[in-house]
Amino acid sequence: MGGRQGKGMYIPQELLKEINKVNNRLLIGIPCERIEGERRVALTPEAVDMLTDRGHRVLVEAGAGLGINYADNHYAEAGAEIVSTSAEVFQADIILKILPPLVAEVMMMKPRATVFSTVQFNVFSQGAFELMAAKRITAVSYELMVDEGGNSLVLNAISEIEGTASIMIAADMLSNAQGGKGILLGGIPGVSPTEVVIIGAGNAGTVAARAAMSFGASVKVFDDDINKLRAIQQVLGQGLFTSTFHPNVLQNAFCSADVVIGAKCYINMRCRYIIAEDMVRSMKRGALLIDLRVNQGGCFETTCGLGAADPTVFEQYGVLHYCKPNVSNFVARTTSMALSNIFVPLFFKIGDVGGVLSMIQCNSGFKKGVYMYAGKPVNDYVACHFNQSSNNIDIYLAAF
Repeated sequence: MGGRQGKGMYIPQELLKEINKVNNRLLIGIPCERIEGERRVALTPEAVDMLTDRGHRVLVEAGAGLGINYADNHYAEAGAEIVSTSAEVFQADIILKILPPLVAEVMMMKPRATVFSTVQFNVFSQGAFELMAAKRITAVSYELMVDEGGNSLVLNAISEIEGTASIMIAADMLSNAQGGKGILLGGIPGVSPTEVVIIGAGNAGTVAARAAMSFGASVKVFDDDINKLRAIQQVLGQGLFTSTFHPNVLQNAFCSADVVIGAKCYINMRCRYIIAEDMVRSMKRGALLIDLRVNQGGCFETTCGLGAADPTVFEQYGVLHYCKPNVSNFVARTTSMALSNIFVPLFFKIGDVGGVLSMIQCNSGFKKGVYMYAGKPVNDYVACHFNQSSNNIDIYLAAF
């Protein structure tokens, strides 16, 4: 029954699958990140292998995987096309980045391309945003994108990693080797356990609390959402102390804390709770403060508004502040593997439905991640930061 379609003739089902595979082939570009210290990559070679096996093309800029200890030949063996210049990789239809695009990167993109990245406002410039609009770029944010159940897969994965990493960092920074007080994160018989205070009962806070409790630390978690506090208590048990932001309770916790971790998420939130400077001043000398939300503006008054030129580790009021952005870079390879687990099935779906536009039209969770569509701002959270107005994306989808 092979041959021409029509006049009673049919194309075998196996051939239709191959035709579909070629027609929906995606061209994905993975450039090197140009901000110092950024090691993460959106796709590992194993993930690239899965995409190229499906028929998609993946361009990888030479050296893009070195930060996670993958050489170019690892990507080449997985089916990627290694390109030597940035200009080549930015000619892909889909650009897959970690950090927001820089002005120089947007200039290399072809008009109407699609870029996937975070929307970290501390490194996302007004000029890059406006140039993206001029080139009619479609942009998707990892933080805003959700699955069909409303779960933010990328944000949750990174939060879990950063929650665990924060306890690893705390254990290191409290040691004598790093100039800390020389105390063990946890406790042993006859010695009082370390006291850890966590601001935020989301994914990062939950994972950090679990890790700290496994060391034997005494953990207190604060949040303004009683449902989150109830959930974390159910997960970690009655040995965990939880409280809303009651001033006296919070003050007493800060006065005795050895470690304070800021893990409250501020993305798409109307209310923003910042821990006052006086609260930090009341902490013990030699205590440690870790802010996991520097990229979102900071959890503490002493860490808000830090610029690129400001130190990321400093002492204030006798309290050591650890404010390095993107703590998941501390374990960049693990983070890249976690991201790959999310992006591979996502791009399978995009290919299966016929491209990014079709994915936006048929997947409401993916559509929520789009903050710019064909150069038009379509998300209030992002547009307001750049003093722009936004419209509902459905208005533009109806016109195309």
